[in-house]
Amino acid sequence: MSPPNLSQELRIIPIPVAGEVRPGDSVAEKLLEALKHQELSLVRGDILVVKHKIVSKAEGQLVPLNTVKPSAALRAWARRHHLDARVTQLALAQSKRIVRRKRTVLITETRHGLVCANSGVDVSNVDGGRHALLLPEDPDRSAAQLHRELKKRLRLSIPVLITDTFGRPWREGLTEAAIGVAGMKPLHDDRGRRDPHGYQLRVSVDAVADELACAAGLVCGKLTRTPACIIRGFRYRPGRGSARDLIRPAANDLFR
Repeated sequence: MSPPNLSQELRIIPIPVAGEVRPGDSVAEKLLEALKHQELSLVRGDILVVKHKIVSKAEGQLVPLNTVKPSAALRAWARRHHLDARVTQLALAQSKRIVRRKRTVLITETRHGLVCANSGVDVSNVDGGRHALLLPEDPDRSAAQLHRELKKRLRLSIPVLITDTFGRPWREGLTEAAIGVAGMKPLHDDRGRRDPHGYQLRVSVDAVADELACAAGLVCGKLTRTPACIIRGFRYRPGRGSARDLIRPAANDLFR
């Protein structure tokens, strides 16, 4: 059984990136250049957290909005609610099911299995509204690729989390979630362990990848030009893992 997490102090070190990330750019190269500029380096035990937008941009997940042709019914619905029908059209195209559509809100399940607003399609922090940005085609694969490239360049196994900003049912405000994971276990299962009072834990499975994503969100904001950060001091559990491990199977989901 893995030892308990005995971390006493965590550091969250922002990585500002100068200039725009463009299709074909190497995310690893961009981040390593940014670290060099700040006179920082990744060390053993670090976790790299990256906002999905620079990954999506590098992978060319950009759609010119002037090429999107919504249906007449969708245009009418969007006009009634003061929305951009082109973004809604893309959101529907990127979804495998509509979870809820009411007034100005469209909640979908993406092909990745993520439940979020507008299938993660976004126009903020792109180019002022000319293009929409989609999620990476396979965020786990993107995380694994960045993990491998850093290992090749640095001779270090640095876990990588790719994150996005999600809303939550029953709670106001946005928070972060891990949508891609490589190099670490995204869940810490403490079932069977005993708490300090001797009680045996039965349901304690912590979504540490999401918790780390939220911690990173404190420095990686939409207005800061800081699309990545280092989390230092967290005793993660290395190994194979993916963000898909965080998606609850439909058979166990009481809200479907």
